[in-house]
Amino acid sequence: MKKKQPALFSDDLFNTAIKGIELPELKQESDYFNYLIRSVIYQQLSGKAAATIYGRFTALFPNGKPEAKKIQALDLEVLRSVGLSGQKSRYIKNIAEFSLEHDFSDAFLDGLSDEEVIRYLTQIKGVGQWTVEMLLIFAMQRKDIFPLDDLGIQSGIIKMYNLDPSLSKKELKQRMLEIAENWKPNRSLATRYIWAWKDGK
Repeated sequence: MKKKQPALFSDDLFNTAIKGIELPELKQESDYFNYLIRSVIYQQLSGKAAATIYGRFTALFPNGKPEAKKIQALDLEVLRSVGLSGQKSRYIKNIAEFSLEHDFSDAFLDGLSDEEVIRYLTQIKGVGQWTVEMLLIFAMQRKDIFPLDDLGIQSGIIKMYNLDPSLSKKELKQRMLEIAENWKPNRSLATRYIWAWKDGK
């Protein structure tokens, strides 16, 4: 007799909804600085367009690896010439400047709590909480991150739990936090399942 797999979460509705979904294995990231820059470049762009711009950006560096000092030495017009907007060019320079003035090593960030990482990196102009949460989930592979402001997560939970779409933002977030209590301490994994479930519908 085949052994029944244990439920992933203490939430029957959620377990039923995600049944059969296979998530890709996360690739271990070894350079949080470059991951953050790549995240900024990819924001609000299609994957193909962002990959093209990121490829042009990395080609500006001799070994294809962006380094803070070299980024700082580049004129904004050079960054814009690879397809970056003026705003994103300034944000990337802000990240480079911050990393030169503060500890941005993987070892240092690994030693911080989730909340400390968010407080530390959102000091950088152009780096918001959502961007840092993506770093925590995908690059740092922290287990219990729940990006409350992610529009995909919001719409996915509304559909999955048949919530009233007319709820105020405050009410919706309160309901989301209540629902996500059942996913602790694996809310990062639950978040990835919601994205996959939503995209598969």
